[in-house]
Amino acid sequence: MDRLTCKSRVEHVAKAIQLIRSFVAHVTEEDFLIDVKLQSAVQYQFLIIGEAIKCIDGDILRKYDYPWHIPRSFRNFIIHEYHGVRMERIYYAAKDLDDLNKQVMQILENEF
Repeated sequence: MDRLTCKSRVEHVAKAIQLIRSFVAHVTEEDFLIDVKLQSAVQYQFLIIGEAIKCIDGDILRKYDYPWHIPRSFRNFIIHEYHGVRMERIYYAAKDLDDLNKQVMQILENEF
């Protein structure tokens, strides 16, 4: 994969994280659970994160201590098990993006 495309994928992850954070910044779990549009928006951004990570050069990802399989698996779970997704899990994942964001920012700073 060329470096430009790889950089774009990392930037897509960063943007999706930013959007998720903005979507849920002042939203309680209770409010999230009744807002279908918000649930859909957050899930879509998680799909982008998982797909983009899948397309980032593995040699780059291996340099950073993060369980990269988790966002890829989360994407697969949302896509393939859409009927069994618990929105509480989506909400808590949306509130727990600090480590991923840190790694993504480090990749952008160090690799490109």
